[in-house]
This record gives sequence, C-alpha cells and structure tokens, in this order.
Amino acid sequence: MPFRLAQTSAAAALVAALAVPAAADEVVVFAAASLKTALDAVAADFRQATGHTVTVSYAGSNALAQQILQGAPADVFISASVEWMDQVEQGGEVVDGTRADLLGNTLVLIAADPAAQPVDLTPDTDLPALLDGGKLAMAMVDAVPAGQYGKAALTALGLWDGVAPSVAQADNVRAALALVSTGEAPYGIVYATDAAAEPGVRVVGVFPADTHELITYPVALLKSAQDDADRAFLDALTAPEADAVFEANGFAVVN
Repeated sequence: MPFRLAQTSAAAALVAALAVPAAADEVVVFAAASLKTALDAVAADFRQATGHTVTVSYAGSNALAQQILQGAPADVFISASVEWMDQVEQGGEVVDGTRADLLGNTLVLIAADPAAQPVDLTPDTDLPALLDGGKLAMAMVDAVPAGQYGKAALTALGLWDGVAPSVAQADNVRAALALVSTGEAPYGIVYATDAAAEPGVRVVGVFPADTHELITYPVALLKSAQDDADRAFLDALTAPEADAVFEANGFAVVN
C-alpha cells in the first residue's frame, strides 16, 4: 500500500475511533420504595445526560439493607432511615466518605374517601371510631422505616394500643399506600410524598414532628461499585437539577 494511502487510512481509522462514544455503564441503585416517583425522574435525566443505564430496585429499606449485607451487587443505596444505613455501614459495605443525608419527609394520615374530614392528631383522637371496623394500612411497623415512624408517632400520642389490632401491615410504604388507594383500607399512614404521588388518596392529618424521629434519607456509594458512572450518579443526586425534582415531589432537600 502506498505510504500516503496508508497515512490516510490510519487517520480515517483514528477519526472513526474518536467518534465512537465511550461504552455506557450500568448503575445499580437500591432505594426506599417511597422514592420511586422522584427517583425515576432523576434517573431518567441522568440517563439522557450521560448515556449510562440506571437500574433501580425499590423495596423497604430493611429488605434492601439485608440484601446488601448478603452480597447483592448494588452500587448506590438510599435508605429511608438512618438505622438501616447504619447497619450497612457497620457491615463494611459503604465507601468511606461517601455517606450523606440526602432528603427529609413528613408523616401523614391518608384516607380513601375524598370527602373524609380532617383529623387533628392528638392524644384525644379516637382512631378506632374513625376506622369504624376497617383497617389502618401501614408499612411493617417493626422493620420498614415508614411503619417504624408511624408506630412511634402513635405510641407518643398514646394511640398505638387502641389501634394496633386494626393495623394492616404491608411490605413497604407504597404497598400500604395501595391498600388505601384501592379502598381495601379506609385509612393509612404514609409519607407526604407518597400521598402526593397518588391522586386516589386524601391527606387528612399530619403527625407532629416531635412524635417520631426526624425522617432522614441517607445515601452512600457501596463497595461493590465498579466504575466512574456509579460515583457520577451519586454526585447527580445532589445536583441542583435533582434537588428541583425532589422538591417538586414534596421532599425536603437536606444535602
């Protein structure tokens, strides 16, 4: 092959190589179920901006934490409580220096009936009478953050013992939300952001903040993360664009 032709071919090959985008990577995120509506939007924006794939597994924070500790290959974990992130960190799964508090939320009482009257949640509230034989939908009260916060709030108000026999426990907060939105339970306890994401329910009461621990969503990079895309997604979660999405969905941005 003539030298000039060889030069031309080599240059063309180099240009072609430079024109090929870098291979897209996959970011695997384990996230609390209450984040689904907002986090799906943030993940979609990240995919569009970077070309990287984001796969999100939603469940109760307790279940996700246990899966991570058992070796599930997740890159980023967003918990709905400090407690479950603590367990993952104590298990040696968090990359040092990457944990941060990301979001906050509010605990509310919701009703299936769009005409349901507002409820002032105090020690004098007669929840059994309000339920009138129906169920109070909650996430699992001894394991899932929303359920734990809800039980703590009811206990602080002196209402738990009276309503405990009527509680219908669900695997996660979105499952509890579904019990109310489908009419299977007349009332439920969920986060304000869940209620905002479901037009089939009505917020009738807000639990006083001092009846339960501060609702905090910590986030961290996990040691199974393998590439720069994982850290890039972690950074994207605290970017102004993500803040706007979270706030539009009712979360308090605390990062």
